[in-house]
Amino acid sequence: MPAKKGIFLYGKDRLTPLKALQLSQGLLTGELSEDVIKKIHKSNDDVAAIVKEEKVVYGINTGFGSLCRTIISKADTQKLQDNLIRSHSVGVGDPVSESITRLMFILKIHSLSLGFSGISLNVIRRMIWLLGKNYTPYVPAKGSLGASGDLAPLAHLFLPLIGLGKVFYNGKYVDTQIVYKKEKLEPLSLGAKEGLALINGTQFMGAYAVEILNRFFICLEAADIISAMTIEGLLGSAKPFDGKLHELRPFRGSQHVAYRLRNLLKNSEMVASHAQCGRVQDPYSIRCIPQVHGASRDAWLHLKEQVDIELNSVTDNPVIFDKDTTISGGNFHGQPLALPLDYCGIAASELGNISDRRTFLLLKGGEAGLPQLLMKNTGINSGFMMPQYTSAALVSENKSLSFPASVDSIPTSLGQEDHVSMGSISARKTYQVILNLEYILAVELLCAAQAFDYRKPMKSSKILEMCHNLVRREIDHAEEDRIFADDIKVAYDIITSKRLIELTYEVAQQEEINLKGPYYDLLGIH
Repeated sequence: MPAKKGIFLYGKDRLTPLKALQLSQGLLTGELSEDVIKKIHKSNDDVAAIVKEEKVVYGINTGFGSLCRTIISKADTQKLQDNLIRSHSVGVGDPVSESITRLMFILKIHSLSLGFSGISLNVIRRMIWLLGKNYTPYVPAKGSLGASGDLAPLAHLFLPLIGLGKVFYNGKYVDTQIVYKKEKLEPLSLGAKEGLALINGTQFMGAYAVEILNRFFICLEAADIISAMTIEGLLGSAKPFDGKLHELRPFRGSQHVAYRLRNLLKNSEMVASHAQCGRVQDPYSIRCIPQVHGASRDAWLHLKEQVDIELNSVTDNPVIFDKDTTISGGNFHGQPLALPLDYCGIAASELGNISDRRTFLLLKGGEAGLPQLLMKNTGINSGFMMPQYTSAALVSENKSLSFPASVDSIPTSLGQEDHVSMGSISARKTYQVILNLEYILAVELLCAAQAFDYRKPMKSSKILEMCHNLVRREIDHAEEDRIFADDIKVAYDIITSKRLIELTYEVAQQEEINLKGPYYDLLGIH
């Protein structure tokens, strides 16, 4: 029998990036507890009382943005919310991935279930139903300013609630009405405040941040392993990774990476073979791996700390404390995510930059004793020259993408919304940087494995030997030119599938080596 899925209680359990991914992948089932349902009803009743008593509250009985002083009659409050979803559906460009769309749903359901948004239980249950049935809405990628929330993408996300927009069904996007007819369902009629609660929030950039944390962490783990293989291929020194050195400059990230490198290279014949060689020091891209990789890990940690808070926050506006206490503030503003997303993009770009430099060193040959371009019979063969071209192109593209979007702001809504975060752009471009980084690391893995071959019959550490064997089971050693794009794709799959990382920890455990070390918990990795 299949294992029973775990249960996550929206609005009650603490949401983490890992749990969000598990919910998105169907490894956890999201439900509402009775006490959370009571909170949702209470907040919805408070909004109903505000409407009944005709208290003036932004977005409940006023217009939006620069129209905040326009009073809306009690009879028109429902039409106001319906119009809001329609009018704000102005996104352009290709749709975001289904995984991002599902994460947007999960993050929004959890935030609304905290009980400060005034939304009805019926709306939340329809969202949970759409998620459970895998009816992911069509959400264009571009159009959010990242303040006043991710308005355009969230509006597209929730068009299906009112029977509009498109959802993914049978391998393509179809009109929502087709699915509702099949399921014998009617569109919802949104009540007061509900449309505003749906589209105010940071769930677009938050969803990207969850994906970024996951993919970037895989890159960080893989980069340490691949760089250790490169060190062996270049017969680099392990001295720069000595713990005593890093105690004198005790950044968590660099200490963690130095610890990992010491253990990845432990008991290596290759390291021992040149212990007394005359080389004074290695290039920066070898001896500064802990400092560079470590700084990127610190950037990852900063984003994770921000996302941990954001996933469990109320980010719409106004916030309903009770019928007599509503606050129209700025919890929807994306700056707390925009800045660390940009920072993470820079950190990922730098991880690719140093990886490409190591690939370049592998191709040089020279004092490392490797054949130039990592192939013996060059001239008629170009060897591994061209994979590094691809790496260099991706590194350059990442540099262009690393200008922080969060330093920009363009006033909108006739000046009412006069400072915006542009965090949605930070998120999208950082995500692209990491997609490029995965291929940059794949090129280094391909070249490091080739260099590794030339060190035989010497053996590396048991961990790195097994990593090399994994690569060689899927990619043959090359002494003649071939279509290296195929090899790069296989190396990419080895990294992104986490096979390289999982094998590393498996062998480390067998060898009684703790690769996580004392800094793993300090880095907040769960």
